Amino acid sequence: RHVSGGFLVQDRDTETILETNLDIVTKRKPTDMELEDMLFAWKVAKHVKSNAIVYAKNTATVGIGAGQMSRVDSCRIAARKSVDMAENLSLSFPLTKGSAVASDAFFPFSDGLMVAAEAGATAIIQPGGSMRDEEVIKAADEANLAMAFTGIRHFRH
Repeated sequence: RHVSGGFLVQDRDTETILETNLDIVTKRKPTDMELEDMLFAWKVAKHVKSNAIVYAKNTATVGIGAGQMSRVDSCRIAARKSVDMAENLSLSFPLTKGSAVASDAFFPFSDGLMVAAEAGATAIIQPGGSMRDEEVIKAADEANLAMAFTGIRHFRH
């Protein structure tokens, strides 16, 4: 990729995450379906422009937020797209209810995580690695979310 006055080189994102690679960091462990949705959302997030947020339910995407300067804004946009989809399908409930959320990079604060929880998400998958991971884990526990760290970022520039 070209940048002003230089050239950026980065490794290709070829890592695959399996259930055995996950570090479940919250008190509540994900259900089997949440785990399946988490891994699916993680695979999708790999192909979404950063700051990527993917809501998934029943191994289908129900909201994608991409390319924002703010991870919180990506969470909101993805949730809003899910609401729009539900309205188009004449559903009386948000598609994000009971969903899993993947973030291509860590949540630096709990605010994005809380937007996802307010949208109805019940499980989160993210790389972890923030200086505030403990604060984010505490917020996830307080919201009764299951959360897993992958240790690998999809976030690229």
